[in-house]
Amino acid sequence: MIELLEQSPFDLSSERRIVIIADWLPPDFGAVGQYMQMRAQVLAEHGHDVTLIGLASAGASRRETQLGEGTLTEIRLAARPVPRGSLVLRLLWTIWTDLRLVAVAFGRLRAADGILFTGSPPFLIHLLAPLRLFLKGRLVYRITDFHPECLIAAQERPSLLLGILLTLTNFWRRRVDGFEVLGEDQLRRLHDTGVAENRITLVRDGSPVSFKDSDVGDPLPSDLVGHCVLLYSGNYGIAHEVETVAEGYRLHHEGGTGRVRLWLSASGAGAEDLVERFTAAKLPFHKSAPIPLERLPGLLRAPHGHLVTLKDSFVGFVMPSKVYACLDSRLPLIFVGSATSDVDLLSRAAGVPYWRADCGKPAEFAEILERFADFTRDSGS
Repeated sequence: MIELLEQSPFDLSSERRIVIIADWLPPDFGAVGQYMQMRAQVLAEHGHDVTLIGLASAGASRRETQLGEGTLTEIRLAARPVPRGSLVLRLLWTIWTDLRLVAVAFGRLRAADGILFTGSPPFLIHLLAPLRLFLKGRLVYRITDFHPECLIAAQERPSLLLGILLTLTNFWRRRVDGFEVLGEDQLRRLHDTGVAENRITLVRDGSPVSFKDSDVGDPLPSDLVGHCVLLYSGNYGIAHEVETVAEGYRLHHEGGTGRVRLWLSASGAGAEDLVERFTAAKLPFHKSAPIPLERLPGLLRAPHGHLVTLKDSFVGFVMPSKVYACLDSRLPLIFVGSATSDVDLLSRAAGVPYWRADCGKPAEFAEILERFADFTRDSGS
């Protein structure tokens, strides 16, 4: 993480007081909050006074910690889960949450030398960019997911309202001091909106956990023992490919050898969809809830390989951060998604056994499952 931070728009020697705004902070489940907490800790250890402001399901809290030569103040606002069943309710939740975060942070924002905010929760830019005149510190937008582009990509038909929102968002983007993106695909997308490349810095997340060669995986669930196990871990939401996985997995079991068992340690609409389909088709699989960060190394070393998916329409708008930990586990990886995604770029460079299937080609995914099973058998994994 330290090496990645040195590529940031922040000058680590001059920006003493830094404010970071994110969404769900640990122990709540959320990749953005996990990474921002790690980021804040490293900055504090380098001598900065850092304020990290986010959300918590367990209630409001405030904690100040001395880290190295700096301090870390964590401020958590009590919040209810996002109402995912209604777009209108979700939008209202987002607006209210953004207002609360900025209101609580305002005094510290005005005193800060540097401000880092993320794409989660969405649309903070619509509050922070207009306040730019009242802030002395540099305003840096770490784009995790692009909004409203993700909403647009999820729609079956174009939306006039979302089109207007995108135009306004791009207007404010051109007035932010600097950007951090998670991948080269995101850099291209952001540059296409009119942001100059010299205002964009590529700062990858990296793995939130570390592995030792001596680390062993957790025991497999009993119904997976003796099978070739492919794990999908984390969020399986609207940005992740479902159709190709569902149909390809069915082909593997009904027309192929059926040696691979899919393990979903996941949450989200995509995971629920797969569970319904597999159950209706009477296909074997295992479903479990996501686990806390401290247990992640054992989980990621438990299967024979990992699955990552991404719909083509979300390439460059979303970067599945789970890929870093999956690759660091040194286990094989299967990606269902486009070759233009940074998932493919990183996986090819990682030196682990790797296969990729295009979205919309379930037979290709079914064939890869056979090759994955062959590799697992031949390598004695």
